[in-house]
Amino acid sequence: MPTYTLASPVSAEIDVRKSRFIALAIPVPDRDAAMRELDRLRAEHPTATHVCWALLAGGQSGMSDDGEPSGTAGRPILEVLRHHEVDGVLAAVVRYYGGIKLGAGGLVRAYTDAIATAMQSAERVERIERGLMDVDIDYADEARVRRWIEHHDAELVESAYAMTVRLVVRMPAAARESAAAELRDLTNGRAIIEVHA
Repeated sequence: MPTYTLASPVSAEIDVRKSRFIALAIPVPDRDAAMRELDRLRAEHPTATHVCWALLAGGQSGMSDDGEPSGTAGRPILEVLRHHEVDGVLAAVVRYYGGIKLGAGGLVRAYTDAIATAMQSAERVERIERGLMDVDIDYADEARVRRWIEHHDAELVESAYAMTVRLVVRMPAAARESAAAELRDLTNGRAIIEVHA
């Protein structure tokens, strides 16, 4: 069954009884990338009262109320992400307190409405798991293999030169076995390929 993420970040801003709620939904590959985005958000909004968030990223999901009453921010944000059936997405809402208390129900509504408003403009795209493989080749085969990489859904992430050329390629995980066979054919069996688990 395919999973979906966002094509690009989306944002929205709402005002609820003088409090500003700035919502962002950002595609992220994993929890580490999500934490970097949160650090960036906190640096961008140093005077914000709260930066509440939820992350759906396979087994690395999580959420935080960031000082709001328990269950009034992180969980509502997470429920909106679940409703949109996305994965690999960080949703965060930056709140600037306006002086009027909203109560638990008001907070749940405000955080839900803020992230739901941002998600209305979100474009979902299929999330394709990508993986790495090492391709060891002779110098004579390098140009041919680089052309192959350019013309396939693959990305050269590293190259090293010693007795042979080692190219590290990132591509859709499901296509790596057939790609390995193609590269062996392309190099008349000279390519030595290791598919990473």
